Amino acid sequence: MDNFTIFTQFLLMDVAGSRELQLLQGVLFLLIYLGALTGNLITVTLIVTDTRLHSPMYFFISNVALLDLGSISVIVPKAVVNSMMGSNTISLTECAAQVFLFTLCVAAEIALLVVMSYDRYVAICRPLHYGLIITLSLCSQATAGSWASGLVYSAIHTGTLFSLPFTKTNVIQQYFCDIPQILRISPSEVQFCEFVSIAVSVGLVLACFAFILVSYVNILSTVIQIHSMEARNKAMSTCLPQLIIILLFLISGSVALLGPIAHKPSLRNLLTAMFYTMVPPFLNPIIYSLRNREINAALERMFSRCSQFSLRGFLK
Repeated sequence: MDNFTIFTQFLLMDVAGSRELQLLQGVLFLLIYLGALTGNLITVTLIVTDTRLHSPMYFFISNVALLDLGSISVIVPKAVVNSMMGSNTISLTECAAQVFLFTLCVAAEIALLVVMSYDRYVAICRPLHYGLIITLSLCSQATAGSWASGLVYSAIHTGTLFSLPFTKTNVIQQYFCDIPQILRISPSEVQFCEFVSIAVSVGLVLACFAFILVSYVNILSTVIQIHSMEARNKAMSTCLPQLIIILLFLISGSVALLGPIAHKPSLRNLLTAMFYTMVPPFLNPIIYSLRNREINAALERMFSRCSQFSLRGFLK
């Protein structure tokens, strides 16, 4: 038998040409992560603590915020630590965990976006039946199903990718364990199985986005027919943030899937990966807070309560 090496550690991409640039990259990643962490935690806190936001739509939004928080937390902290420590290594176990958890969050979020589009469709196109169709039981089952589908999907992909040892190379031209990069260095048997899984996955994702598209076409056609400007604005204020987030998710996913697989370190490759791993979790809370009146009102109430509490503590 020919000699070969089984790799248990990977070398991640390092585009920084100096220690100063590496530290700058770490600081940038840290700031983006803290912004995403703060925004998503505030979103979840508002929805949990404010009783006026205890409705199906905001229940789904809080789950999306948790998934966004999970997807960015799986990747960025490790990249920050590597940049600060001057390292670019990741163990096989850590790599598998990144792939599993990131895929889980992304797949579950796609399923939740489908559920949210149906929720808005019923709320706007069939408002008289909303309370009968969108029940607490249905919301719980749909959310649990979204998380479960993400778990199954992630387990299948991770199990396929890491079913055989890596013997070609241990160099990953990305700052995290990206699936296309893992596939590039995988054995040929794994590549074939994964390509079949990816083909099936693409079909499922296209079906999901087709359902979302049909839902929002019906929603927009119904909104146009609403004569009351106030009712029309209220409907649009609840739908536009979701539609923008879906488009952002679709664009970032297309960049991830259709972009070329890098074979050498490059700044373009780094920026592309940052776009689909960091931008959606960072922007989603901002989009919701800018366009949703009820979340803005809840945020003002929270700040008011915090100010009153601080003033009482100061007076004591």
